[in-house]
Amino acid sequence: MLKRWMKRLVPLMAMMVLLLTGCNFELAGALAPKGPVAEQQLDLILWSLIVMIFVLLVVFVLFFTAVFRFRRRRGQDNEIPEQIEGNHKLEITWTIIPIFLLFIMAVPTVALTFNLEEEAQAVEGQRVIKVVGKQFWWEFTYPEEGIVTAQEVYIPVGEKVVFELSSADVIHSFWVPQLAGKKDANPGSKNINYLYLQADEPGVYKGKCTELCGQSHALMDFKLIALEKDEYDAWVADMLEAPVVTAETQVGADLFEQKCLVCHAIDPGMGSVGPNLNGFADRLYIGGFIDNTTENLVNWIKNPVEMKPGVTMPPFENELTTDEINEIVKYLQSLQ
Repeated sequence: MLKRWMKRLVPLMAMMVLLLTGCNFELAGALAPKGPVAEQQLDLILWSLIVMIFVLLVVFVLFFTAVFRFRRRRGQDNEIPEQIEGNHKLEITWTIIPIFLLFIMAVPTVALTFNLEEEAQAVEGQRVIKVVGKQFWWEFTYPEEGIVTAQEVYIPVGEKVVFELSSADVIHSFWVPQLAGKKDANPGSKNINYLYLQADEPGVYKGKCTELCGQSHALMDFKLIALEKDEYDAWVADMLEAPVVTAETQVGADLFEQKCLVCHAIDPGMGSVGPNLNGFADRLYIGGFIDNTTENLVNWIKNPVEMKPGVTMPPFENELTTDEINEIVKYLQSLQ
């Protein structure tokens, strides 16, 4: 009997291990919260897990008890077990218990959902950041500071920040696992969602789009960077400074104005068709997922579609010479 069960369990365990190898453990940050919203949601996850483990243990105990206690023994091959009709007390019991378990899971879940939704409504004096999802990047607008940026959003540590979520095209979903659960960014001005985040520790927090939104959905990453208040204020001041063009970057600046400015703004408070590139040199990644290096930036300008399928930015490898691309790269890397 034991050998038979082992033969069944081994393939099952092997399948589970194979499935786990496909998990993205970088986004398992929901189990290591760094903010009050994520902490409350983790408490809810753990409470639900405890209830489900309890149910699983009870079912396993009943199952194995029935298997071993009432198994067919030697000499009983031709015997028919005693036939017992339904027991009303048992039927009522195993109907009431699941209802009770669902109730003790549903009440805290519904309560937390409504509480977080209420707290996400902005009040006077609260910091608000407008988020617009686009295929396949994120635009962040700071109305109070007059800043528009992309792919990397900065917030001060220990401060509640309300995110106003919308989309310019299809449905996206905004998620920073270590700080809060996901929430949809819907197209249309009447379908705005609100989410509040607070980072208790400085650091770089990985974000994802979790709604299938097109060809490069898997590459629609962004970073949330939490800074101490004085560092955040310094970042705001730097972003508001007009880009300085030197003799060394003048050629690149002229080429950028001719070829790129129609899609990419560099003024601090201006939105654009493509990502605003103000402060581009300080960004960690190109396109949200490629290391911001000279070589990668050159390749991106030459053929961005090859690196991030589905992007609307056209390739410039046939429109610009290598020297011209290098000059634009030099200019972009001066935008600090």
